[in-house]
Amino acid sequence: MKDLFWLDTGAGRPLVLLHGGFLDHAMWDDQVPAFAPHHRVIAPDARGHGRSANATAPFRSADDVAGLLRHLDTGPAVLVGVSMGAATAVDTALEHPELVSAVVVSGAGTSEPYFADPWLTRTQAAWHAAMAAGDLDASVEAFTLLATGPHRSLDDLDPEVVGRLRAMARSTMSKHSAGEPNWLVPVTDTWARISKIDVPVLAVNGAIDSPDHIGMAERLAAAVPGGSTATVDGTGHYPNMERPDAYNNVLADFLRTL
Repeated sequence: MKDLFWLDTGAGRPLVLLHGGFLDHAMWDDQVPAFAPHHRVIAPDARGHGRSANATAPFRSADDVAGLLRHLDTGPAVLVGVSMGAATAVDTALEHPELVSAVVVSGAGTSEPYFADPWLTRTQAAWHAAMAAGDLDASVEAFTLLATGPHRSLDDLDPEVVGRLRAMARSTMSKHSAGEPNWLVPVTDTWARISKIDVPVLAVNGAIDSPDHIGMAERLAAAVPGGSTATVDGTGHYPNMERPDAYNNVLADFLRTL
């Protein structure tokens, strides 16, 4: 695991915080100190993100999480993820169920997403075009806009949150170049298999996130035994960053039921 970075602090039941795509573990800065007094909080940077090395061979994100838990000789763990991290949490529960005691997702269902919301598809297209052109500034701005949801602009978000998102995105995007190999190996048939997840699943959505993101998380929660949903009002794709106190309360309440 020498090519991966992770934060490991606190003691107790392991709680793994999995960040969104093109971000890093710092998106959990408001959660780590809140939960470390009662949990062993582990917050890795995914391969190719933040302080973790870029991939040089085929890999699966779920296998990286499983490998980290085995390396740390811990688990089963509660996996908490937002966006890409949520998808990784679900994939890990499917591929390595012995290492997972519960799953909390925001803004995603599995690693096989589907999109129909015109605002989301338009914003993603602008982001992907900027990345393909190698335009770092435009890539960062288009990506950051995904945080708002379809009914707001970046001016409606807390400037500190926007600044954190931009800084993390720029750091990770600058590690990559247009046309580089994509070594990520997908986990397949995830939607067909989610009913086999037999641990508690909670979907915590931002109330004004894209309906696609909300819908996929809610579909997951509805499909698994013991699934439940919660909403953080006034937030988009990153509820843990926009309203950390409200998000932390929802997560803490869920953890108390386990």
